[in-house]
Amino acid sequence: MAEPSEARTGSTGSDTGAPRDRGEKLTARGDERKALILDTALRLFERDGYEKTTMRAIAREAGVSVGNAYYYFDSKDHLIQAFYDEVSDHHIVRALTSMRPHRDLGARLAADLHAWIDVAEPYRAFATQFVKNAVDPNSPLSPFSPESKPTRDKVIEVHRRVVLGSNAKIDPEIVESLPDLLWMHHMGIVLFWVYDRSPDARRTRELVDRTAPMVARVIRLSRFKMVRPLFREADKLIRDFLLPGDEPADRG
Repeated sequence: MAEPSEARTGSTGSDTGAPRDRGEKLTARGDERKALILDTALRLFERDGYEKTTMRAIAREAGVSVGNAYYYFDSKDHLIQAFYDEVSDHHIVRALTSMRPHRDLGARLAADLHAWIDVAEPYRAFATQFVKNAVDPNSPLSPFSPESKPTRDKVIEVHRRVVLGSNAKIDPEIVESLPDLLWMHHMGIVLFWVYDRSPDARRTRELVDRTAPMVARVIRLSRFKMVRPLFREADKLIRDFLLPGDEPADRG
């Protein structure tokens, strides 16, 4: 019975496949429209500033209705969150590829951070537009906000891969805390990058190259028992004051 059934399916493949193909086309069209709205918003943020750019202006510039713009993004904040998420996704892919040839912890960390700079650099011209929102403790655009947690977790997971893929001898007791600590280092690099005006973020890249080996050396000190409490306390400070509610179990 199976063979006749398969034969009938094959003989009417154009009919049975039509709804699926239409769904795929609609999804692709929706993705294209969503990307168009996001790209348009970023262009207007750069040209007119974040505060002066309205959802209506974004919709008009993108050639879609205001309702359509709100269908994909509930607010301007959601647009920026989508931008952060997109940059993080590209960073993850590039970082994992860049780290692959390296086992040295410092080299892997530098490759990870350079990958982020490579992905983010095209947007550096208007990065300062978002700083005011990012430093507002009540803003969902803050990298420490609950709304930013999904994107933050992605980046922290990359830092976890930095550690686990290295040949560094690290005490198992502190391995879990290291990705958070590396993320804080990453945030420091990001802040410097925002204000860096050197071509191709040259000074930021130099900062990465000089600090990554230093961070790796400090991490290697964890093999000494007397140093481990410092790592534990640093991790506790981050969880208590910067990322309350972010427990290791949340990240699997």
